[in-house]
Amino acid sequence: MNEKTKASAYVRYVLPGVLLQSVLIGGGYATGREIFSYGAKFGAMGWISGLTIGIGFALFAFLSFEICRIYKVYDYKNYIKQVIGPLWPVMDVLTVLIAIMLIAVMAAATGSIFEQVDLPNILGSVLIVLICGLLNFKGSKVIEKFESIGTVLLYGGYILFTIIVLLKFGGNIPKVFSSGDTSAVEGNVGLGICIWTGILYVAYNINAIPMGMFSLTRQTKRKETVISGIIAGLLMVIPWFLSYFAMMCFYGDTSIVGADVETPWVNMIKAANGGAPLLALFSVVMGWTLLETATGCIHMIIDRFDVAFEEKGHERLTDAKRGIITVITLTLALILSRVGVVALIERGYSILSYGFIVFYLLPTLIIGGYKIIKHKDE
Repeated sequence: MNEKTKASAYVRYVLPGVLLQSVLIGGGYATGREIFSYGAKFGAMGWISGLTIGIGFALFAFLSFEICRIYKVYDYKNYIKQVIGPLWPVMDVLTVLIAIMLIAVMAAATGSIFEQVDLPNILGSVLIVLICGLLNFKGSKVIEKFESIGTVLLYGGYILFTIIVLLKFGGNIPKVFSSGDTSAVEGNVGLGICIWTGILYVAYNINAIPMGMFSLTRQTKRKETVISGIIAGLLMVIPWFLSYFAMMCFYGDTSIVGADVETPWVNMIKAANGGAPLLALFSVVMGWTLLETATGCIHMIIDRFDVAFEEKGHERLTDAKRGIITVITLTLALILSRVGVVALIERGYSILSYGFIVFYLLPTLIIGGYKIIKHKDE
């Protein structure tokens, strides 16, 4: 197999999932905060949320990829028109809001990580928005390469961190599961709440799919959208489970993994006596993933403006106009980031989840699914 064929297979099957994972695994996910809020808090029952998340992402990645392929729509406006018709402006509002909130979480999380390694909080927040702006000036090709490198770095880091934690504290995991421990939440934890939590997680993160639609132009067969959808689901959920099992090593210790902890991974690495080198590596890995997410958010918003201008017969945005949009979006996100990681994840994400269920998940599943079934593939 020559290099061209290898590259072609990568961009058709793997790259869409890499871009989705790169956007998704940032902020609270990268730090471990989202993993706790949307699954790990359920202790021995948390894996059910994780399984729901993996299946959900794989299903909706395939449905979205296939709709894009069939109708040759590679931006979220023209995609969403295929599934909710004239209601598409609602998605504009939801998507811009979640993008700004995601960048805010990135900035807040970066600031929190900087604090953990004795650097000024605001320095981390400002740094991430500046680099994010620079990457968007460079365009799609640079973003694809940046996020492909980030996926390798992320997986290497997650596997290393998880192994270190498991080697020192893995003995607590059998205790959690044998006792059915769900003590981090009040009351009984049932199957329903775990599945629903997984659905909510998929719902507010579903915006990661439109952020990677620009890479779908190379897909020409349903086989490609099916396989790439499954790969996307796996890429999204494997780091989730790595974090989940690492957290089970400390389940019950609210000072390390608890409702008020902003960066559980930092606490777990410190507890494992990882030392300054490992914390430095963690900062690089997490910083990279935070940048990936923020960059994807900005890129999606800029693409949306480009599509609007082209539809009206105008030229695409100039670098100056891209700069203005980038500065405005990042400034709003930087202000919002002062609210903090926990508040943004626990409140803001949950509210927007319901909007994405109504205007993306259900229409994609019902209307999009119907269109896919009716379409005769070549």
